[in-house]
Amino acid sequence: MKFYLEGKKKITTGEVEEEYKRYFKEIARSTISTYLNMLKKESTLYKERDGRVVYYIFYENPPIGIKPFWFTRIFCIVPAYFHRAMIFSKLYINAQRYVQQYISIYGSLDEEILIRNFKFITGLILLKIFKNRSSKCLLCQFSKREVYNKLVELIGVAVKDRSDVLPEDLLESVIKNFSEIPMFDGVNIKSEDIESKIPKEILRCAEAYKKDLDFQIMVSIRRKDLRLKQKLVLEEQDIDS
Repeated sequence: MKFYLEGKKKITTGEVEEEYKRYFKEIARSTISTYLNMLKKESTLYKERDGRVVYYIFYENPPIGIKPFWFTRIFCIVPAYFHRAMIFSKLYINAQRYVQQYISIYGSLDEEILIRNFKFITGLILLKIFKNRSSKCLLCQFSKREVYNKLVELIGVAVKDRSDVLPEDLLESVIKNFSEIPMFDGVNIKSEDIESKIPKEILRCAEAYKKDLDFQIMVSIRRKDLRLKQKLVLEEQDIDS
């Protein structure tokens, strides 16, 4: 599925094996072949030969907006979400470079503020990616549901703390679309967009929604400080008792 979302519509067993090793414990190629052939028998995939090389291809293009339950019964979505997280992690790490490029072209307000806002939006997208991934893993027949239930709850609190006073337009048009994979109505990210269109759109929002982000960040910091104080009070009470 990750290959398909990246525009590669036919794959070999070896390519699946290499990709699998990036995220999970290595398994035998024969196991992967068995699984791919099982999907072929179920008419999910079909084979195409090119000499000795065998390609596997979706029999029908995956539908957009399919319900997560049915999708996760057949495919593992972890690689697709992790790949998306890697894209935005790199954007977060290189925030200063993107901001300086943006300012050199368009001019802007204070560089430090723009970097802060860029990182805040990108960090929120990353949190939402992991929340979306966990909510799908919760539906998988092989998952530890109690673990993912707790994870979805914890990440949900973190997302709410960082987004509950942000405007709906920012949440829907950027954060929601960038944090979800195309199969579930997210934006299809092309490789050529990673260094140009995506940073530019985040920076546009970082500047356009400056006042909203100022307020959200202030609220988030106050909540964090309040929780820390409450935690210290409870710890002191435990010591006294």
